[in-house]
Amino acid sequence: MVMSKNPKSKQRKPRSPLLLLSVAMVAIGLVWVFFSSSISVIRFSSYSASEGEMEGSSGLESKYLYWGNRIDCPGKHCDSCEGLGHQESSLRCALEEALFLKRVFVMPSRMCINPLHNKKGILHHLTNVSSQERWAASSCTMDSLYDMNLISKTIPVILDNSKMWYRVVSTSMKLGNRGVAQMEGTSRTDLRDSNLYSNVLLINRTANPLSWFMECKDRTNHSSVMLPYSFLPTSAAPTLRDAARKIMDLLGDYDSIHVRRGDKMKTRKDRFGVYRTLHPHLDRDTRPEFIQLRIAKWIPPGRTIFIASNERTPGFFSPLSARYKVVSSSDYSSILDPVIENNYQLFMVERLILGGARTFIKTFKEFEGDLSLTDDPKKNTKNWQIPVYTMEGV
Repeated sequence: MVMSKNPKSKQRKPRSPLLLLSVAMVAIGLVWVFFSSSISVIRFSSYSASEGEMEGSSGLESKYLYWGNRIDCPGKHCDSCEGLGHQESSLRCALEEALFLKRVFVMPSRMCINPLHNKKGILHHLTNVSSQERWAASSCTMDSLYDMNLISKTIPVILDNSKMWYRVVSTSMKLGNRGVAQMEGTSRTDLRDSNLYSNVLLINRTANPLSWFMECKDRTNHSSVMLPYSFLPTSAAPTLRDAARKIMDLLGDYDSIHVRRGDKMKTRKDRFGVYRTLHPHLDRDTRPEFIQLRIAKWIPPGRTIFIASNERTPGFFSPLSARYKVVSSSDYSSILDPVIENNYQLFMVERLILGGARTFIKTFKEFEGDLSLTDDPKKNTKNWQIPVYTMEGV
């Protein structure tokens, strides 16, 4: 067994990666028996190992990377989860490591859905159930969100409920120190360059105590960014891409606006009882009258505008109809209702529609060249300020 050394690990209660992997293997074995008639074996020859590379000839054609069966777990989000965007950041980082190491990535078969970001029927108020049961009821299958075949054209992936993953786990337990390496505190460069790790069948990263996002939080090092932000959004499941395509065909030549309100307008009282917020101009800048002022220089009157928003007030954007033809996903329920089961799927469809517009205006400016409704920074500055509703600065 190959183990990485981390002097800080003595300061906290050690985990048992072997126990975790053994439990995973038993669970996967049960799933494999149940689904054996319907799940096909997936092989990837693009990253094949030479015949002499593995002691004992495992018979497997690739090497594998496993980060765990839940995105951002270990970490503080094991019993809950963050929103889709946060989880995609974590998933993209893990995929980048697999791409860097030229390994097949073992994709979690389900994604947790944050209740704050879902109003559809997949979530239920459960009582007297275990955290495992509650998590399962508050999640959806990964292949209902993403196209695994499309992702695999860039980074080969298998799901952690597939027969192939069961075979990988079973084989790794038989190969001794050439079978599995439990990794903690080891850089991806060391994993690639050291013979101690590079020829191991399975690299298991579940020993890391931090959530995936924290393990990959240094996004300022551009040399480590191998996948663009658009990679996962454009790898949406075929049914979602098809729904987006049908709606875009009906829209024709259109513009789009993403209006994020709700969670970003959180306020709290200071010690004097005054309400403060992290985005002082956001509530003002995302109201229809201010949106109309802001977009006038980019979108001429009479244009069709597709609006995607987490604003729940009915008719909130109706005032914009005086100058534009305003539409939203609710206008295409005949297309969306048969395929949408949760708000993550809905947002993925909306995201494709937003990106297909002639002019796309975001809520926050994220990249140079973006058009945005507000000049407030999206990043959490931890600077709580009094909300601004005047015309000052408009």
